[in-house]
Amino acid sequence: MSDVSRRVFLACGAGAWLAGRAAPAHANPLGLPIGSQTYPHRALIKEGRFADLLRTLAGIDVQTIELCSPFGYGEFAPLSDAREVRTMIADHGLTCVSGHFSMRELRQTQDQAVAWASGVGIAQMITASLGSANGLTVDGVKRAAEEYNRIAERAAAAGIQQGLHNEGFEMSTVDGQRTYDLLFQLLDPKLVKFQFQMSTITRGFDAAEYFTKHPGRFCSMHLQDWNPDAQALVAVGDGRIDWKQVFGAAKIGGVKNYFIEQNMEMTGRGAAYLKTLTV
Repeated sequence: MSDVSRRVFLACGAGAWLAGRAAPAHANPLGLPIGSQTYPHRALIKEGRFADLLRTLAGIDVQTIELCSPFGYGEFAPLSDAREVRTMIADHGLTCVSGHFSMRELRQTQDQAVAWASGVGIAQMITASLGSANGLTVDGVKRAAEEYNRIAERAAAAGIQQGLHNEGFEMSTVDGQRTYDLLFQLLDPKLVKFQFQMSTITRGFDAAEYFTKHPGRFCSMHLQDWNPDAQALVAVGDGRIDWKQVFGAAKIGGVKNYFIEQNMEMTGRGAAYLKTLTV
């Protein structure tokens, strides 16, 4: 366990962990489990300290995690044994139903990715972005959507829900339109759900607006908060985002889970805030 992780665990985690066992009732917005995307903590995974990471997250009242594929993300390579990973997660009282997968592996080795996901218990396979925004055209967006619909169709046949995050490609504009908006028209709503990245508020993307405009099109979201005065991302609950509004709209959007995607210190503060939030 790193020095930072140990301090977080001892300062705010151990007591909360024990109290949580004695009195497990939390507010938790929409009654959904508090989640953490493990990518910000990937150094521990690379070092072979996945159990330490799980212990620390459980200690700050995280209840579910989102992984990244060991075949598409180098730091996650130690997690290639799906059965072992599933057992370790369960042994720490956590669950994992969502994971990120690179477009390269979905194109080239999708069967392997699906088999690993199924072995871990992952039911939502998300990709961060469909490609590069350089020289993008409307036809290019259409081709990317067609390819992803085909990938999602194969995933659905295996009982997996394919999802799309929003990174550079999705945040670009083409012919005066947001690429993200075009994708809502082009991607099959039955085959592809969306995962909203809250940090895109810095680029003018309003989560509540998208959830309300596209009911049922979302499966999850990544959480960060925003301090416009400091022009900085901060821990959930420490910024200006109206989380009651966001989670209220997320219910319309169809969100089934959410994951704090920040360093351990901010994850601990965010989890503590979410425990008090009733929506």
